[in-house]
Amino acid sequence: MINYNPETVSTDYDMCDRLYFDELTFERVMDIIDLETPHGVIVSTGGQIPNNLAMKLDAQNVPILGTTAKDIDNCEDRDQFSSMLDRIGVDQPEWAALTSMDDMNSFIDRVGFPVLVRPSYVLSGAAMNVCSNREELEKFLQLAANISQEHPVVVSKFIEHAKEIDFDGVAKDGEIIAYAISEHVEFAGVHSGDATLQFPPQKLYVETVRRIKRISKQIAKELHISGPFNCQYMAKDNDILVIETNLRASRSFPFVSKVLKYNFIDLATKIMLGVPFEKPNKNLFDLDYVGIKASQFSFNRLQKADPVLGVDMASTGEVGCIGDDTSCALLKSMLSVGLRIPKKTILLSTGDAKQKAEMLDAAKELFKNGYELFATGGTYKYLTEQGIECKEVFWPSEEKQPQALDMLRNKEIDMVVNIPKNHSVSELSNGYKIRRAAIDLNVPLLTNSRLASAFIHAFCTMSLDDINIRSWQEY
Repeated sequence: MINYNPETVSTDYDMCDRLYFDELTFERVMDIIDLETPHGVIVSTGGQIPNNLAMKLDAQNVPILGTTAKDIDNCEDRDQFSSMLDRIGVDQPEWAALTSMDDMNSFIDRVGFPVLVRPSYVLSGAAMNVCSNREELEKFLQLAANISQEHPVVVSKFIEHAKEIDFDGVAKDGEIIAYAISEHVEFAGVHSGDATLQFPPQKLYVETVRRIKRISKQIAKELHISGPFNCQYMAKDNDILVIETNLRASRSFPFVSKVLKYNFIDLATKIMLGVPFEKPNKNLFDLDYVGIKASQFSFNRLQKADPVLGVDMASTGEVGCIGDDTSCALLKSMLSVGLRIPKKTILLSTGDAKQKAEMLDAAKELFKNGYELFATGGTYKYLTEQGIECKEVFWPSEEKQPQALDMLRNKEIDMVVNIPKNHSVSELSNGYKIRRAAIDLNVPLLTNSRLASAFIHAFCTMSLDDINIRSWQEY
């Protein structure tokens, strides 16, 4: 909430009476508004909760600075936002709000697996899940209280092996003033709050970037955005699909501001206050270094939690690092969130056939750099067929030696790469036991093939001595 005299504010504006809350409720906010009588309220810098209050505040004639409550509602309402995208000719993953199992089966028969499922109410805190077959779908839906008119389930087609891209922007009256495009190291399917973010993007087609800018301009214009916003996209073979748009500052706003050395939220606030601002020079976006934002997890404090990344957010913090190239920035960020470069031995369990193929170059790099490789059954067979020397270890359910769990307990493994294949009983018992043991025994663990490959390439091509320690100002 902001009190100021619009007649006397200058370009170096003074914001006062900033109020921050651990828990925001409509009643508490109204109490403070009654007491403070502010010039206006900004709802776009506190995450999703204040955004959700926009319509209620507007109904009480509280001045909302920046994007209007009606446009925020048009963006937040899935039906309205989807209709808007259809109207302006922008693609999105096919989706439906379903109220019965018959509707669910009909939708899946039409679009096929995998699908992203979001029950309106679930037990155990699971908000959504990617289901690859009917068995997984039925197991996940058992968590839901019911499927009915009152509790519809939103199901959308999930695009495999698609790149996920973030667009952070600041707009005024629907015109984009500043923007930053970042790409996730992991493929789509990892929550954006958990994903490893790379800015500027290093592996996007020029045409993909061009299309994302064009679509973002259309969305900003249609929603009359004034202030910060974030769009999330999936891209596969230059086909761009909109995942969602948030008319608020995202968690990547401070990250891209630091990397660009241009304060996005400062610009957004000036626009929302209606005070003069300078449009950034395009040369600011031409960078000769790379930033990586890596997520911090606390699985070691969560007893029995499975340390696997998915569409439900699990991170408890994040670290941003800058380097001369991707490998340097990634190595800095991974070390900063607690991973260690392995000294000698690595245990590999690399998931299904596609994931094994994705990890092949990384396994070759490890072998060439003198690492001693251990692998579980399927991975062992695949690597030996590819001419990579490794030793077979056995799952907890197999009564053979050497046992993977024993090697972890005896500190014979320096790093574990365990890529979950599926949600079968065997995977949930064997894979989970190894992942959990690695966390409990403080052994570095990677569970995503794209991130594991990038980290392995980084520490195989440069050492700690190669990392240049520089201040932020030196870049």
